Amino acid sequence: MHTFFLSLGMGLFALALLCLYRGVFGPGVLNRIAGICAIGTKTLIILLLMGFIYDRVEMFIDISMVYALLNFIGTITAAKYLEMKGEV
Repeated sequence: MHTFFLSLGMGLFALALLCLYRGVFGPGVLNRIAGICAIGTKTLIILLLMGFIYDRVEMFIDISMVYALLNFIGTITAAKYLEMKGEV
């Protein structure tokens, strides 16, 4: 089971790299924000998988909840900034 979770984490890491490409070379500002938000979501799932691998799920759930909250606040802040700047 650990091998399955490890291979799943590596696959999600590869997908996060594809989202990083979208975040860096996206055609527009909104596509870049969506790519960075997707990276945050994939990182959250990788954290939970690490919890299953190390048999410390309760600790990694707390860490992932804080990370999800920071990801959400960062996305809202970027959207509000772009709205006030007039780029959206």
